[in-house]
Amino acid sequence: MKHYLNGLKFGLLLQFAVGPVCLLVFNTAQNGGLAPSLTLVSAVALVDAFYIFLAAAGVSRLLEKPGAGRALKILSAVVLELFGLNIALSVFGRGFIPGFTVTANVRSVFVQGLILTLSNPLTIVFWGGVLTAEMAEKQYGRRDFLVFAAGLVSATAFFLSGVAALGTALSEFIPPRAADVLNVAVGAAVAFFGVRILLK
Repeated sequence: MKHYLNGLKFGLLLQFAVGPVCLLVFNTAQNGGLAPSLTLVSAVALVDAFYIFLAAAGVSRLLEKPGAGRALKILSAVVLELFGLNIALSVFGRGFIPGFTVTANVRSVFVQGLILTLSNPLTIVFWGGVLTAEMAEKQYGRRDFLVFAAGLVSATAFFLSGVAALGTALSEFIPPRAADVLNVAVGAAVAFFGVRILLK
């Protein structure tokens, strides 16, 4: 239990660095309600668990090579920019990714969550660094590591579920015109994350 709580606390601390996925969860909750946003959260947590597994398996070392890192940054940036622009333009009925709109259904929201989270394989490098540091400091065995990793994934699920609940609650108080402005702002912010990756 101690290792799980360590992972949970550490994971929650990391969640406060708000990124495009957090914005997408809030936006989905605000537009579609709790069920679609929780579906999105489940997709994000699933990919996080997958990437933590890959990081622990040592894949992060391969991605640290300059050529691979550069290609993955470009891929991640392009996906974020496309998703951001699609969110903003779908407010005006001009979305260009079929099925991926601000009022998307549960199935397409799950796919969005998978694509958006998978689009940043550099997350594996991040998790690789985190896990290496923690395992070296606390001397985790294999079982201890699995429990710690479960805490990390739980932190993602808990934090984003809270964001989903907040977005759903606020949706009742946001008038349609303000909701449109918020959708455009979220889309622009997600696209900005993509631009920032390219500029780094």
